[in-house]
Amino acid sequence: MRIGAYIRLFGRPGTDPPPPTWTSIRDQALAAETAGFDLVVLEDAALYPGEAGDAGVWEAMTMAAAIAAATTGIEIGHAVINNPYRHPTLVARCAVTLDEISGGRYRLGIGLGNTPDDYPRFGIDAERRYSRFAEAIHVIHGLLRDGRASLDGQFYQVPDAELILRGPRPTGIPIIVAGGKPKMLGLAARYADEWNWWAVDEADGGLPELTRLSTEVDAACREIGRDPASLGRSVDVFAIDAPTGSSQATELAARLLPYRDLGFAEVRCDVRPRRGESRADAFAAMSDVVQLLHDG
Repeated sequence: MRIGAYIRLFGRPGTDPPPPTWTSIRDQALAAETAGFDLVVLEDAALYPGEAGDAGVWEAMTMAAAIAAATTGIEIGHAVINNPYRHPTLVARCAVTLDEISGGRYRLGIGLGNTPDDYPRFGIDAERRYSRFAEAIHVIHGLLRDGRASLDGQFYQVPDAELILRGPRPTGIPIIVAGGKPKMLGLAARYADEWNWWAVDEADGGLPELTRLSTEVDAACREIGRDPASLGRSVDVFAIDAPTGSSQATELAARLLPYRDLGFAEVRCDVRPRRGESRADAFAAMSDVVQLLHDG
């Protein structure tokens, strides 16, 4: 089973803990790489509104490029890029550029967008997000798989886009589509290499809901003549307390392995540090869990 480290990019000056700096984010990525994680994933938002004050968020694609340059072996992705923020041709160009910087380690995770409160404040039109995403993923898929895309759509007009520089994997950047509604599951079945969703590390771990959605994903694949086994599955798990010692590591691994049994070959963990420790420390403390998941 593959395991990913979910790196948070948000914060607000004057809070405790303080907002993440580039140095702290780099340290998290390096700690995850040293601990044996397979990938790091980054969130994407313009800001997070809150009663105590809005939290800002570092730009996700820029930060992914920095992490790609700072690491050597771990994969880099997003959980996930919010489609309304960027034109689909820009997303595809960023993806191949990130794949070039990382030497073929980038994975494009994208969804229709799930933080609608911030869009109007930045002048971003996010109405009819599903229809907008359906056009965008068509363009992105065409550019990443064939190097060309054309679309005369309602939201995007792309007469004849071409990716001339396509990085080390001209047809191979994995596309991960996140979504939990039937229409989004249909787009994942049609365009994605992997479907992604999320769960919370408490009570039943979201397994009943994931079981239902997995069945719907399988049906969406069969509807278009695709073998469901050809669509990978990943789940983001929020929020996990960093283990202390081998006993807690074993218990945590036992809570995560049922996702594999459900067909999710990859779990991305949002790990909370212990009091007085950093998020880099939290990822370092996961090394035993990583090994247990890799061993199955």
